[in-house]
Amino acid sequence: MGAVSGWHKSYGWKLRITDSIVIIVAISVAYVVWFQAGITAASANDHPNGYFVTGLVLLAIWTFDLELHRTRETRVFGIGATEYRRVVQSTLRVFGAMAIIMVVVDVRVVRGFFAIALPLGLVLLLGSRWLWRRWLAGQRNKGRCLSDVVVLGTADDVAYVIGQLKSNLSAGYKVVGVALASLHEKVELRPPWHKIPVLSTMADIGRVLAVTGAQTVIVAGPLPGGPSTIQELGWRLEDMSTELVLASNLTNIAGPRVHFRPIEGLPLMHVELPRYSGGKHIIKRVMDMVLAAAALLILSPLLIILAIIVGLDSPGPVLFRQERVGRQGAAFKMFKFRSMVVDAEAQLDTLAEHNQGAGVLFKMANDPRITRCGAWMRKYSLDELPQFWNVLMGQMSLVGPRPPLKTEVDGYEKPAHRRLLIKPGITGLWQISGRSNLAWDEAVRLDLYYVENWSLTGDFIILWRTFKAVYDPKGAY
Repeated sequence: MGAVSGWHKSYGWKLRITDSIVIIVAISVAYVVWFQAGITAASANDHPNGYFVTGLVLLAIWTFDLELHRTRETRVFGIGATEYRRVVQSTLRVFGAMAIIMVVVDVRVVRGFFAIALPLGLVLLLGSRWLWRRWLAGQRNKGRCLSDVVVLGTADDVAYVIGQLKSNLSAGYKVVGVALASLHEKVELRPPWHKIPVLSTMADIGRVLAVTGAQTVIVAGPLPGGPSTIQELGWRLEDMSTELVLASNLTNIAGPRVHFRPIEGLPLMHVELPRYSGGKHIIKRVMDMVLAAAALLILSPLLIILAIIVGLDSPGPVLFRQERVGRQGAAFKMFKFRSMVVDAEAQLDTLAEHNQGAGVLFKMANDPRITRCGAWMRKYSLDELPQFWNVLMGQMSLVGPRPPLKTEVDGYEKPAHRRLLIKPGITGLWQISGRSNLAWDEAVRLDLYYVENWSLTGDFIILWRTFKAVYDPKGAY
């Protein structure tokens, strides 16, 4: 691990202070509730002083384990689920250890004390970490709290990494220099190289780091010389206390599908085959049915109000039924609140020259076919609420690739057909990543990534981010 910059230290201490406050609050609330609310304990040894000492021991062990389990490690700041997972694992381990200690030393503490402190502490810890992440994301969007990195590799690989890091500031990296294994003529003049200096070749990486002050080197793709070159580079960076990060060539394969099998002299990377059926899909279907039914029930008053508004706003049916292509190419009727005039499809040919969509999609920022209520319903995705019925009927899922039109499917090139291996979704990676602002190739890449790497945890994260995307709509028209 490289040297820690000023903001890393500051942020780490903020987490430590907040964690300590949260733990003290959780233990104090458990203590007060158990004794001041008149709850009667079942143990003869039940005394406030004993619980006070127990609380102090719990505070010390809990705080120490959060540090020991690297829940405040720099590389987990602000991105991914690793930070949350470590907090949960640390908390459960601490309470398990406390239970064992109580048995060994024969200290009889009523379980209700821990039953209050454990869930309360865990919720508060996760909530405080989430709030700090929100703050950190805001800082990074302003160009602050970023780690300076140098990207090393061939021109094409480096350009790809620069583009991805620029479009994903939440990763926390700022490219301050480039060292190239190969140089294209005038490569520094092409996007996304603007204002990023090409300082040197990989042979002079030490000078590049000295000039930029970067704490991390990202290797973009394979280097001339193969693994031995990366090994030698790692030794050099170790001497300079600089972190080495390898950008995998498996750009569309998520971490959970990759497993390392250590063999002396030949570490192997196993990549699991994507699964398009089986137990996880059954659980996904059950989750879809339960949540879709609950959504239709809870949102029924809103659905009735929207239906009345659509009916009064313009002549025509309230619901718009359109044929879409689902799993394995099966056609189905997708429901939406009508947000356009009734002859919208007939007008499509006359508007073709104004198409702002990517690939086979038709999109127009100020489409004259959109009704007055349709404009704000589309902006906040309210027109898509009837699709919960499609989910309940098993034609769609809550999360999945965007449901395509048959004309779009007819225009697919070969890789894009893999989007049809699973059910389309009301929301997905495309929904939370820019929607209509996405380039066609990027939309396809996101859908294919989801198809091959989906998980139940990932679905919940996408659903959560969808709420945020609806609240702050971008690319919705």
